[in-house]
Amino acid sequence: MRERGHRKIQTGVVVSDKMDKTVVVKVDRIIKHPVYNKYIKRSAKYKAHDEENRCKTGDRVQITASRPLSKDKCWKVSQII
Repeated sequence: MRERGHRKIQTGVVVSDKMDKTVVVKVDRIIKHPVYNKYIKRSAKYKAHDEENRCKTGDRVQITASRPLSKDKCWKVSQII
């Protein structure tokens, strides 16, 4: 497959694998509060395509942005870490 430009890559933990060929990945990030200068943990959940259903709940995975595959799925699992 030919690589097309720079794609976003994120690392997270699988929180659900109940769907067919889809996993829900929770990605955590730490931001600094602009006023109080404290570090705050923020998280987001992304639905990612898992063609062979290899990912299980609790796996640490790397996901890559792709074209929209369904209404709210536009990430693919690139590797299990």
